[in-house]
Amino acid sequence: MNQGTDDTTLWHALPADQVLRRFALDPRRGLDADAVREGTAKHGPNALPEPPPRPVWRTFARQFKSPLITILFAAAVLAVALGHHGDAGVILAVVLVNALIGSFQEGRAERSMAALRRLSSLRVRVLREGCEQVVEARDLVPGDLMLLSAGDAVAADGRLIEEAQLQVAEAALTGESVPVAKSVSPVPEATGLADRHDMVYCGTHVTGGRARAVVVAIGMHTEVGRIAGLTERAVEPKTPLELRLDQFGRALVAAALGLFVLVVLLGLWRQLPLAEVLMVAISQMVSMVPEGLPVAMTIALAVGMQRMAERGAIIRRLSAVETLGSTTVICSDKTGTLTRNEMTAVALWLPDGRTIDVDGIGYTPQGELLEAIGPADLAEPALRQLIHAAALCNDAELVAPEKERGAWSVLGDPTEGALLVLARKAGIAIDALRLDAPRETELPFDSDTKLMATRHRMVDAPHRVWIKGAPEAVLRLCRSEDASVLHDARAAAETMATRALRVLALATVDDDDLDPAAGFDALVGRSRLLGLVGQIDPPREEVKLSVTDCRTAGIRPIMVTGDHKLTGLAIARELGIAREGERAVDGPELERMGEAELRDELPGIAVFARVQPAQKLRIVQALQSGGEVVAMTGDGVNDAPALARADVGVAMGITGTEVAKSAAKIVVTDDNFSTIVGAVQQGRVVYANLKKVILYLFATSMAEVLVLLLALMGGFPLPLAAVQILWINIVTEGTVTVNLVMDPPDGDEMRRRPVPRDDRLLSSEMLRRVALMTPMIATVTFGWFAWRLAGGVPEPLVRTETFTVLAMCQWFNVLNCQSATASALGPRLLRNRWLAGGLALSVALQLAVLYVPAMNALFHTVPLPASSLLPLLTLASTVLWMEELRKLVVRTSRRRAAP
Repeated sequence: MNQGTDDTTLWHALPADQVLRRFALDPRRGLDADAVREGTAKHGPNALPEPPPRPVWRTFARQFKSPLITILFAAAVLAVALGHHGDAGVILAVVLVNALIGSFQEGRAERSMAALRRLSSLRVRVLREGCEQVVEARDLVPGDLMLLSAGDAVAADGRLIEEAQLQVAEAALTGESVPVAKSVSPVPEATGLADRHDMVYCGTHVTGGRARAVVVAIGMHTEVGRIAGLTERAVEPKTPLELRLDQFGRALVAAALGLFVLVVLLGLWRQLPLAEVLMVAISQMVSMVPEGLPVAMTIALAVGMQRMAERGAIIRRLSAVETLGSTTVICSDKTGTLTRNEMTAVALWLPDGRTIDVDGIGYTPQGELLEAIGPADLAEPALRQLIHAAALCNDAELVAPEKERGAWSVLGDPTEGALLVLARKAGIAIDALRLDAPRETELPFDSDTKLMATRHRMVDAPHRVWIKGAPEAVLRLCRSEDASVLHDARAAAETMATRALRVLALATVDDDDLDPAAGFDALVGRSRLLGLVGQIDPPREEVKLSVTDCRTAGIRPIMVTGDHKLTGLAIARELGIAREGERAVDGPELERMGEAELRDELPGIAVFARVQPAQKLRIVQALQSGGEVVAMTGDGVNDAPALARADVGVAMGITGTEVAKSAAKIVVTDDNFSTIVGAVQQGRVVYANLKKVILYLFATSMAEVLVLLLALMGGFPLPLAAVQILWINIVTEGTVTVNLVMDPPDGDEMRRRPVPRDDRLLSSEMLRRVALMTPMIATVTFGWFAWRLAGGVPEPLVRTETFTVLAMCQWFNVLNCQSATASALGPRLLRNRWLAGGLALSVALQLAVLYVPAMNALFHTVPLPASSLLPLLTLASTVLWMEELRKLVVRTSRRRAAP
């Protein structure tokens, strides 16, 4: 094992058998558990060193970069210069508390993001102790035997010991733009990295074929690890929402500067003391800047990502959270996403016209093959050859249950797994068959040709080729003299497809050498059709309801499948994806359409069938050109361009290749369409909660400004001290703002239309609500202030009461902002325990600032009689009652307008 990470070993120059001897490795067994433990202890994890977590002091220092903090520091310096040392201390304390809160929330968000990254870590297939296993990439050790196939990401540097038509995309490492063909033969020692065709390297991915490779370097000892040591980690750019929030904040800062000038001019016109005017002007300027908004946005995105992860959707790109709420089209694969991905062969067709039904559902190999007259003759040559082709032209493994009550499972493609179950039901001992008919070479499955072929050394034929694939692809290879049989086969395939069956055709070529270089073209006109196999994959029960939710939410579902269009259309109609008048289009039809014709036809197409991966990209582009926001699912390596181009690329966590996952913004861990719909709902929740925070901060800030301007223009003394305004902005609002974004779903998210991409942060509806909230808060606060002054109440007491009324108005207004239509009364508050806790904390802190002597001195307050608190609370509650009345009117008008 010690030679496995010798950086001076030129692995590419060693023959494959010598590499195996270096590791004392049996290629049929791989490493045993003891060797893996020893390798892990000696070499550590297969991972590049992650950048150290940001120090707490640096996170804390980041909180002082905001222009808002600069303004507060300027206010503190001005307070000291004017002799207001207590006010200066309060301002600095506010700055410190704000920085501590920001640091805590930012740290929590970073920890959440790190946890989510761990959930989407790379997994690889290896051979250990004679069994194929799926392990975390970080658990690879030198000497491990990696099993590679199309779509797999290479997780460590490896020396090939076996390959079949292997091609690897190495652009990420060498810059080579096209996939590189690999071979087992060693190359000279001086060969450059890009020409080492017997090696595979970490960070690349397999585009075709399959192979086995011995891990020779992990972690920092890999080629990409050496490069990583010289580079810095890329930082994800700001999302569109973050940029819009920054722009919104800058606009408010500009407005705040204008307000500063206005307040100073009004104060001078009123001949108020300059020092007092300057302090209040700066405080009001700060009040207009939503200092809680950046923290609230960070928490909203982090909470949204956590909630999505709990429901099986792992977010890989932050921008996906906000884009989900705007999604108008979901293009979904069929197999495993809309269906259960439990393929079962249920019908066979033979060239002599016979049909055979297969009973039994799922992967348990129990059932019979039945003809119309009774059980089928399993020894009959035509049926026997069809079953042999299904079992031998097959890369899957049927895994028996480990426990007595366990379930049979398939390792590999479910379609191939169903063929193995069929073979077992037909009495075939698969392991014995594969031993008697060893595979000599192959043409691996290709998503473009939809074909696979393997050559075997049979007892009755030295070189027999078995072919499997889509009916139209296999029939193209068949002999012209079998024209009548081929005609019947096409009719039988269409009949199966109308029953929502997925149809495979199987054929053979006797005594052919299967030239890999010539590919499938060498088989054209020479193959003999063996028959058809019809498989069923039942729709998921929950998907039909999710499709209905999509329709209600203004989202159009489209099926994009590799199946026959009749099969796809039958499933789509059953699920409600295809409605009356909508049709299916297959790949050849799509190819004949021009761009303008495709855009015109799109509204009437519910199913795209038999599409090539490259055509998925075209579908996405056509939808986007029509203004749609597109979510596209994919699992194959060739799906990566479409996933990257889609507004929200969704990769399948179970069947998806690592390349597809890397290109996607979301990975769905259960491959379920309903999980995608749930993620869309959660994206809408995140955006809606952010809008609640914006509404709350804007309405309350404008109310403070209005109260001040009314006092200045009406000839009244200043109703609030500068430190009291800061208390309202930082403490009263801060204790509830972050918690408001934790609001659970309202329940009607999927009854709303998608969020427009250019949606304003302050929509016209929100501005109408602000136009009611702001004057109401200002009227209550300023009205109490003016009435109490007119009654001859001492100014310190009036100012304290006014300060308390304004804080109470904020408490009631945060309840208003939870929903635009639903009442805040009843159990709604209890649904968000974070907000309830924030309100309780805010009340406790307000009582402290009223009754703790030290805080009385700092915040210019006097203790209020306990008996006066209830009248103040009652007065402030009118803010809630007025909004409740508006909501009642809205609900009533909607009920009357409903059909």
